[in-house]
Amino acid sequence: MAEPVTIEELAEAMYRMVEESVGGRKLRPQELTKAMLERFGAERCSKDACKKALRQLMDSGRCVYTFYGGSFVELPSQEKDGVEP
Repeated sequence: MAEPVTIEELAEAMYRMVEESVGGRKLRPQELTKAMLERFGAERCSKDACKKALRQLMDSGRCVYTFYGGSFVELPSQEKDGVEP
């Protein structure tokens, strides 16, 4: 059996997806989870691990939740706009 993906690896992969989507389509938390399950496989990655990775991104301030008729994961505005705090 393959070794499970660490929460840090999941968080980094999710962060890269969010970063790549800046200026385009906004990503929902469920879309990130589905993408991670497809990328790493259900035997190495779980929905619970994805929730923990999302929580880590939020707690660290690397990503934020935004609400526009639903929840989305985005970069904080200073990173998204390229402006240093």
